[in-house]
Amino acid sequence: MTAPKEQEARLLDTTLHINALADRVHDLASRKSRVIVGVAGAPGSGKSTLAEELAKRLQRQKLVSRTVPMDGFHLDNTVLDLWGLRTRKGAPETFDARGFLLLVKRLARGEEVFAPVFDRARDIAIAGAQLVEADAQVVIVEGNYLLFDEAPWSELAKLWDISAYLDVPLPELRARLIARWLGHGLSRAAATQRAMHNDVPNAQRVIDHVLPADLVLRHPGTG
Repeated sequence: MTAPKEQEARLLDTTLHINALADRVHDLASRKSRVIVGVAGAPGSGKSTLAEELAKRLQRQKLVSRTVPMDGFHLDNTVLDLWGLRTRKGAPETFDARGFLLLVKRLARGEEVFAPVFDRARDIAIAGAQLVEADAQVVIVEGNYLLFDEAPWSELAKLWDISAYLDVPLPELRARLIARWLGHGLSRAAATQRAMHNDVPNAQRVIDHVLPADLVLRHPGTG
């Protein structure tokens, strides 16, 4: 369980991050019909929470905002089984990277887009489950590999009007990832094995190959 002081620090940190991003979005939105924000970070870094809270803030400030998670582009388990990659699910090669790149290009052009959504409970991606309307002024895309320096992911960097990278130390990520699997009902041993076999190597890969971001949002205490 997270201690109250740790929870308070994390909430404060998230608020500061949202403030910094919202200020930049408003500046650009006064000059562009659509602003594309890329929120990147390792597994467990808090991308989804930050993206959702930023969208809520912008909505309250009268900017039509939508979030698009990269996770909708997980390859199906049947494909991963065919390639022997099921146990590496979440690694860069287990996503439809080029399909995701095409979607982001369409979003950047201001188009109406139907995006897939990943159903974590069923472990499948559902095609066309989310609509991003043509009048959406801000689209916040979040995912592990949005600033990843390997092809074809590296082509995404030039598409972000604003890019943010959540910089969380690996020991903290490791603790969060184990806690995530504990929350899914796994034993301590199983949760640790699951995190260390796949999630932590993916996190290390993101950290080792991150491209420059407009904003680097650091975990409390990392400077």
